[in-house]
Amino acid sequence: MKIGIILETKEFEKAWNAFRFAVTAKKQGHEVKVFLMGEAVECEGLTHTQYNVDEQLKAFVNIGGEILACGTCLKSRQLNETDACPISTMIDCVNLVVWADKTVTF
Repeated sequence: MKIGIILETKEFEKAWNAFRFAVTAKKQGHEVKVFLMGEAVECEGLTHTQYNVDEQLKAFVNIGGEILACGTCLKSRQLNETDACPISTMIDCVNLVVWADKTVTF
């Protein structure tokens, strides 16, 4: 199955769960893409003693997961794209939803 995940928060527990879900789905053999928008574009490097978002994000990338980050949201925060989170557009988000058999939002 093709699973699209749209993440709109950098709230530690929610973002951590979104990436745990992505890792688990990928490990079960699903194709998974994550689109970060709003404050979620700040997830890379985000750590907490109980909810290490960055660790889960990196685990997802390391098993071949694809992450896209909203360019407008990055620019509004004076952030640049990274290898893990390349700059993307709303068209890419729409294409993710069209591509996916199921779309989940966090």
